[in-house]
Amino acid sequence: MSALEFALLVLAGIGAGLTGSIAGLASLISYPALLAVGLPPVTANVTNTVALVLNSVGSVSASRPELRGQTRRLLPLAIAAVLGGTTGAVLLLLTPSGAFERLVPFLIAAASAAILVQRPPRELAAEGAAHHRDHRDPWWLAAGTFAIGIYGGYFGAAAGVLLLAMYLLGTGETLPRGNAMKNVILGVANAVAAVGFVVFASIAWSAALPLAIGLFAGGRLGPRVVRRAPQTALRRVIAVAGLGLAITLGIQAYR
Repeated sequence: MSALEFALLVLAGIGAGLTGSIAGLASLISYPALLAVGLPPVTANVTNTVALVLNSVGSVSASRPELRGQTRRLLPLAIAAVLGGTTGAVLLLLTPSGAFERLVPFLIAAASAAILVQRPPRELAAEGAAHHRDHRDPWWLAAGTFAIGIYGGYFGAAAGVLLLAMYLLGTGETLPRGNAMKNVILGVANAVAAVGFVVFASIAWSAALPLAIGLFAGGRLGPRVVRRAPQTALRRVIAVAGLGLAITLGIQAYR
């Protein structure tokens, strides 16, 4: 790998970390960057998942104050995430690479569309608090975590968005505590998928290292940027860019 490609992946990782903080779509930057340096689609995806683990480590360590008192709640959700992430990783490893390449444009388009139509997190938190009167989490929370974990293990763009929306509506927690829950569970799903990929798939470590460095830096900078940035406008720009990327990859896959 050349010095230019190394620098490109570091910068892409920083951008992906920031994008993940703003819109939950880190993979919309990191995955295309890996394609740009010449990795095939499946290798790029598994390498991206491994690099994202470092981003999760940073975000979880920064969320420790909000995680106090949530251990009992997080345990069944983490188990569901482990099962879901494992299922998604197995599906990816068993799916022909050509099928994955044809499916990715639709996954990216769906993730981008979810960002465009998603209601602001603060509204979701307020609605969840209004409905969460008995202080018990609904039974479907673990089932939903398992389903999103499958998606996260297979590809993962916008998995964080889906988890955050579900936790805010289902638990009635505040946005910071719901986001901390999301950080832990998404990290678990990514980690278990990454372990499977390290053992059974081919990881481009020369690309994973600079991307992980950038993701860690971007994840650390993200909260500061989010506090000052116009989030609605940025989320829409990212979503529109994601739709454009989906169209581009779709043309390449089906031509």
